[in-house]
Amino acid sequence: MAELTLHELARKMAKLDFAMLATRSAAGALTARPMSNNGDVEYQGDSYFFAYDDSRKVAEIRADAAVTLSYTGAAGMLGGPPLFVAVDGRAALIEDKVQFEAHWTKDLDRYFPDGIDTPGVVMIVVRADRIRYWDGGDDGEIAA
Repeated sequence: MAELTLHELARKMAKLDFAMLATRSAAGALTARPMSNNGDVEYQGDSYFFAYDDSRKVAEIRADAAVTLSYTGAAGMLGGPPLFVAVDGRAALIEDKVQFEAHWTKDLDRYFPDGIDTPGVVMIVVRADRIRYWDGGDDGEIAA
C-alpha cells in the first residue's frame, strides 16, 4: 500500500466541509467544536475558517496556537470506505480584509451579516505540521 501525496489526499478531502477544531482551554483541557471550511478545499496543508474575535476559540488560540483538526467523510460514491483525516498544526489569526476576500463565500453571510466588514470578524488559518489519514485499506502520514 503506497502512501498518498498531499495532492492525492487533497482530492479525497475535496468534499469534506466540516472539521472539528480542537484547542486547549484555559483550564488545560482539550475542547473541540465544528467549523466549516466554506468550500475552501484546494488543500495545500492550510485550512481557513472564520470566527468572531471575542469567541472562546480565538482566545484559546491566542494562548496556545497548537491545534488539531479532524475531518470525517462519508463513504465514497462507489460505496467505498469513509475517509478520516487528522491535522496537527499551528493556528494564526488574520484580520486583513484582502485575505478575507480570498477565502470568503456568500454562505458566510449567514453568520457574518456585513460580510468581510462585519465588526469583530477574524480568519483562522491552520498551517499543518502533520496530517494523518485513514481510508479503508490506505492509511499514512504526511509531514507538511
